[in-house]
Amino acid sequence: MDQFFSTFLDWEYIWQVFPDLLKTGLLNTLILAFTSAVIGTVLGMVVAVMGLSTKAWLRWPARLYTDIFRGLPAILTILVIGQGLGTLARDVVGTNPYPLGILALSLIAAAYIGEIFRAGIQSVEKGQLEASRALGMTYSKAMLLVVIPQGVRRVLPALVNQFISLVKDSSLVYFLGLLSEQRELFRIGQDLAANTGNLSPLVAAGFVYLVITVPLTHLVNYIDKKLRTGRKVRADDPDEGDAVELGAGGRAVSL
Repeated sequence: MDQFFSTFLDWEYIWQVFPDLLKTGLLNTLILAFTSAVIGTVLGMVVAVMGLSTKAWLRWPARLYTDIFRGLPAILTILVIGQGLGTLARDVVGTNPYPLGILALSLIAAAYIGEIFRAGIQSVEKGQLEASRALGMTYSKAMLLVVIPQGVRRVLPALVNQFISLVKDSSLVYFLGLLSEQRELFRIGQDLAANTGNLSPLVAAGFVYLVITVPLTHLVNYIDKKLRTGRKVRADDPDEGDAVELGAGGRAVSL
């Protein structure tokens, strides 16, 4: 037992690595994950709309993109883009692998988020689109104002789950060889663990990952529960003051 604690829970090494984890590692992990999530969400919506298009020249490239980036291991994509494009784009990004790491994570995220959006949009009843068209909306306007917002609302838990995956996948950017001030949580823990021969710094890094991901996991469960059970509203008019519950599909049910 003493051997276990000295290998994984040596508080001297844990306190030694914590300042760097919080000051440098946490910041860079959040930058990598958040920036990739934003770019991936925008690209994912484009991929989803293309995938739902009736035009084959839009639908098939989206399908091919999704199959490739969902089918390849994340580390392979990061290395190919970070090292391969790093040589081709050296005049633009120089020798800094940080932007290429964000690009790789964004492309991976876009493939998954695109499928999430596509599933959400397809789950919206066809009558919503038909009713919008009957009111005089064009197809594009009906999709933008009616169908897509409902689809996005339904997949919010899956989107938060994808952000959690990005937080964890950001550790793979380590393989591109980041500068000292660009190191994320895993790299900082790994560096001290390699220098000391003790795994306690990695345990400390894992703890910080849990501080990020566990609350997000509970947030996913909360959002999912709210979307499933709906919310209660009460009419302002006393004569019409029966309580109703709005379900996940937006339908009102008297209580």
